[in-house]
This record gives sequence, structure tokens and C-alpha cells, in this order.
Amino acid sequence: MNSKVKTVFEQQGIELKLVMKLENNWRNNTLENLEKDKWPHNDFGSFLVRRTQELRRIPLNEFTIEDLRIMIGQQFSLDYLMPLAIEVLTEDLWAEGDFFEGDLLKNVLDVNPEFWRNNKGHWQSIYNLIKGKQDEIKELSFDASKFLKHAPAL
Repeated sequence: MNSKVKTVFEQQGIELKLVMKLENNWRNNTLENLEKDKWPHNDFGSFLVRRTQELRRIPLNEFTIEDLRIMIGQQFSLDYLMPLAIEVLTEDLWAEGDFFEGDLLKNVLDVNPEFWRNNKGHWQSIYNLIKGKQDEIKELSFDASKFLKHAPAL
């Protein structure tokens, strides 16, 4: 898509999901396939390094809440993983992986502001889920200020 058309869409607040629209079955694919980027195998390193490499080879429709939490926490493949996280959080805002109630939401709120600037529709979806829930979020000791402070111009 040329940049003029993309700019018109962005100015109108229309989020572009070209890859996902081109592939109706994107959830059946792995991140390696979707991103056309195969990371070299690595037998050393921490559990986190090994697990993120493994997750890149697992179809997205097999991801657990914990898998999403790990990858989003590392800021990996957000274009594909954030829509899945939004679906999970829409069903249960306090969905938890292996650590604590709401750990997926915490990692989503901690995503780099640059992602939110480039994905206004996703920011709006998360904002709609958390508005009116600030007391509950504070009770869990989450800091939503970074997320809220970097609201993209809609």
C-alpha cells in the first residue's frame, strides 16, 4: 500500500491490519511463518530466552495466557500478539498467566509507547477495557500511567 493511502487511513483513525487481512488463517501460523524470520536455535541462555524461541515455532492458536504474557513482556511480535491479548482481556481483564492475577494486563500496559502510537486502535481497545477500573488496577499495584500518558492522538 502506498504511503499516501496509508496516511489517509491513519488520519481517519482506521487501523491497518494488512497481514491479518491477507491471511484469514493467521492464527494457525507461527510467528516465524508470519514474520518470515527464523531465529537461530540457541541451547544456552536463560529459561526466558529458550521459551521465547520455542514460542516463535508454536501456532498462535495454541498460545496460552502465559505464552502471551511472556512474549508481550519481551515486546516481541506485538502486531500479532496484541489482538490475541485484547481478546483474552475482553473476556477477563484480570486473566493470569503463571505469576499473579492480571499479569497479562500488566505486561500489556507496560508495552513501549511507540507501539501504541503506531496502533491507535489497539490503544483504544485497551483504554476502553480499563477506563473506570483505575482503583482496581492500583489495588493490584499496576502502573497504568505510562500507558495513559502516551495516549496516541486519535
